[in-house]
Formats: sequence, structure tokens, C-alpha cells
Amino acid sequence: MIRRLCAFALAMLLTGCLGLGGPKTVVQVYSPMAPVQADPAWPSVDWSVAIGTPMASQTIDSTRIAVRPTPYQVQAYKGARWADTAPEMLQTALVQAFEDSGRFRSVMRLGSSGRGDVLLLTEIRHFETVYADGRPTVVVDVQARLIQRNAGRVASQRFRREVVPASPKVVDIAPAFGQAMSALAADLIAWTLVQGNPGSE
Repeated sequence: MIRRLCAFALAMLLTGCLGLGGPKTVVQVYSPMAPVQADPAWPSVDWSVAIGTPMASQTIDSTRIAVRPTPYQVQAYKGARWADTAPEMLQTALVQAFEDSGRFRSVMRLGSSGRGDVLLLTEIRHFETVYADGRPTVVVDVQARLIQRNAGRVASQRFRREVVPASPKVVDIAPAFGQAMSALAADLIAWTLVQGNPGSE
């Protein structure tokens, strides 16, 4: 009985030591907002759009907030991360922006119950903070493809938005990504309304 009590006490002691560990790093989770104000000049169309999850490299397809201190070096902000991966965040921002524009018959995520008359596929080339001359700039850069299902036509174009944050702090870097995604979404909406039109060439 004594040996059992000693063994139990030792196990509890070890468990307590493991539970204490060292000081824990508090991780701040960011989910930037990317609202889009509809342009009155945008036409309304009678077709639907399905938006795919953007493709991205392993560096970008992550919840880490990427920063490029030099052109050939990629790091991540310590103690901070995105609420979702960059591709998931951008897809959500695009779906919400296209829906909120009120210009399409319907908007959906590719792979949901609907198919969509037009498919919007994107590949993220840059989703990071880039330093030049010691100053940070948030860069969101995508290659977009638009596919008309019935006509079989494909349009492609590259879109890039840069936003200078209020400061180098992550608390100011995160909303700058939201601004960049908002501007990018507006560009994609305007482009889709033209290139997705059945009469466009």
C-alpha cells in the first residue's frame, strides 16, 4: 500500500511539473474585415457566379501572417496568426463582396450544391507584408481566371493591391490586409461583370 501511495504521489508530481512548463506565449488571432461598397456604375446581371477556394503555395496556405523582410526571405509574425488560412479568408471575402454587391443572380462557393454559370478561380501569388527601405507594405496579389460554363470561354488577368499600414505593428498590419482584400474584391467584381457577360469576347 505504501509503495502504491508513493507511486501515485510521484505520478501526480510529474503531472504537475509537466502542466506548469514555461511561460506560455499568448497568440493574438486576427480576422480582418473586407467590406466592399458597390459602384453605382456596375450593371446587374442574370447569371450566377461560383467562387473557388484560391490556390496558394504552402507558405501562403497557412494561418501564419507572412512577412518578407528582404526579397529573398519569408518569416512570420511571432505571437500572431490568422483566424483561417489566407486562401479561406480571401474566398470568404470574395463571396461576401460579390453577394453584397447585389449585382448577380446568385453567388456561391464552388463545390456547394449549385454549379454557377460562371466560375471564378484564383491563385494567390502574394499575401504578405513586404519591407522596402525599412517600411512595410501589405501586398495581396492574385492571378484570376473566369470560365463561362456554357460558352466555354476563359478570361484571365492578374490583380494586385498594396496598402501601407498605419504602423509596423501587427495590430495595424492586420486591418491593412482587410483594406487590400476589399480593393481587390471590387476589382474582381467589376472585371467579372464585364468578362462573365455572355456577350463579351
